[in-house]
Amino acid sequence: MAVKISKALACVTVAGMCGWSAHALAADLVVGLFGGSFLDASRECQIKAFEEQTGARVRTKLGSSAQFAAAVRATAGKSDFDVVYLDNSFATQLKNEHLLEPIDRDRLANAKSVAPSAFSGDPPYYVSFMTGSTVIVYDTTQVRTPPRSWADLANPAYAGKLAIGDISGTAGSQLLLALNRMRGGTLDNLDSGFAAIAPLAKASALMYTQADQIVSLFERKEIAVAVWYSDRAGSAIDGGLPLAVVYPEEGAVGILPSVAIPKGSRNVELATRYIDALLSKTVQTCFAEKKYAGPVNTEVRLSDKASQIVAVGKHFDELWLPDPAAVARGMPAWINRWQREIAR
Repeated sequence: MAVKISKALACVTVAGMCGWSAHALAADLVVGLFGGSFLDASRECQIKAFEEQTGARVRTKLGSSAQFAAAVRATAGKSDFDVVYLDNSFATQLKNEHLLEPIDRDRLANAKSVAPSAFSGDPPYYVSFMTGSTVIVYDTTQVRTPPRSWADLANPAYAGKLAIGDISGTAGSQLLLALNRMRGGTLDNLDSGFAAIAPLAKASALMYTQADQIVSLFERKEIAVAVWYSDRAGSAIDGGLPLAVVYPEEGAVGILPSVAIPKGSRNVELATRYIDALLSKTVQTCFAEKKYAGPVNTEVRLSDKASQIVAVGKHFDELWLPDPAAVARGMPAWINRWQREIAR
């Protein structure tokens, strides 16, 4: 389903946008954005709508949450970015380091239709625009007995045909946390998680650092199972790959990709308008259907097709959302330990 926003309906579709001052209309907005199929859906649903509404141009720089967080730190309050896409734990880190601008919620015309939990606080320093999941994905032509649990990843049949994420990416850190939780660990003690993930790392064909690396591995049949993202898997299935998504019986790990305005942005007003566009019902519907992203706008209704991939109903209820503040506190030490014990 592709939802297109016409210029004639500009003021109606993204409520309130016509009331903004016009001084930034011709500006460029520099946005740090995830690549691959995520970028494709963002261009079609998010960027196109914003550009039609404002006359501004979006210039994208591609990377991961970790890369954007590092870039914002490196510029120390004089960011080259106006908006960055970050998983909420990375956004929490930057908020705690006073490297984000507060978002003026009163300037978000679509805020009233968005679930309150999408906002980081009052004032919010970041806004979650979708719900995603770290799940198990497998090739239906290679796997006869589908995995059902995180524990099934240790099946010897998957050795050499498994891909997991490096801790620098969300899927890698979330698998570590999921295994730790499954074995009774806590966010204050990840010994169980590191013990469980070490043999999986040795059995993996790749510990990937970019989400779309997995696509080519599945295409070439170099892997049969991956710990990956539900939305990326949905896009790959649309592209013809014979994949299936498994929400582990212990619960998948929920992801709250968010947008934030780095300290030092030269286009705070325009960046706020961009965030408002992302939250509109029309843009949220388009992105949910194109990218299999769980919407935060409560007025969105998913198609049956999208509901097969997006965490809804039982799968949504069972999502585990680790405390982003605890993850932000622990991540530096976890990364150091990963480099010592897991990286190869």
